[in-house]
Amino acid sequence: MIVDAHQHFWDPARGDYGWLKPGNPIHRVFDTNDLRPLLIETGVDATILVQAAPTPAETDYLLAIAGRAPWVLGVVGWIDLLAADAADAVRRRAADPLFLGVRPMLQDLPDPGWILQRALEPALNAIIAEGLVFDALILSHQLAAITELAMRHPQLPIVLDHAAKPRLGNVEAMGRWSRAIETLAALPNVTCKLSGLLTELPPDGSRDDIVRAIGVLFDLFGRERLIWGSDWPVLTLAGDYRDWFELAREAVAARDSSAVRAAMGDNAIRIYRPRRP
Repeated sequence: MIVDAHQHFWDPARGDYGWLKPGNPIHRVFDTNDLRPLLIETGVDATILVQAAPTPAETDYLLAIAGRAPWVLGVVGWIDLLAADAADAVRRRAADPLFLGVRPMLQDLPDPGWILQRALEPALNAIIAEGLVFDALILSHQLAAITELAMRHPQLPIVLDHAAKPRLGNVEAMGRWSRAIETLAALPNVTCKLSGLLTELPPDGSRDDIVRAIGVLFDLFGRERLIWGSDWPVLTLAGDYRDWFELAREAVAARDSSAVRAAMGDNAIRIYRPRRP
């Protein structure tokens, strides 16, 4: 099975996408009718739907869509991890078989160490107890905090979104990123998504920069801890669905052709453990 482990749906009229401003080319409704033809054309069998707004209402919206779309394996949603009842909220969400994980939008927070607050421990422990996944949406300067989180909670399955958004093509920044990623990848409870990289490529960058970054990630995480995702429709700002699918698949195959099946689907199934029949 081929799985897109990172895609979004949204409707800006809902009013809780603070980052999605009018005038942005993706400031419009994106729903199943937009994505389904791309999946069929590319041969992708199923997807995992990921939150894009820090509200419970958006998570409800996504779960309702997943309930109507049998090819959506489940939702990585948002929970207020600092709320007094955060652990109970985790347990309530986990009772829904379509709820697979939690994603706080850490990249938007001014404190790179926000996730290390002791007040978050009850919610994090509940995520572990309920068998959910923690998606880490961060920028490269936040890698040390996620490394500390993974060391504190070795039973917490952490999936690093978009490889922490490396500054592709910047030799000095990529060196720092590689060293930080190497430290994080040494921890067995961390998996990395091959997603979002095409969008991170600067106008003067080369697709070879993406291939090199994927090579670094493959060498560090190995064939069992890489997951492919499209980050559609954000992807449309930089390229089309099939183009990114083929670029990522070929970059993995260049390292190990036998690893393509794992990275393009099997690992996502094993790590997110969808309960949908």
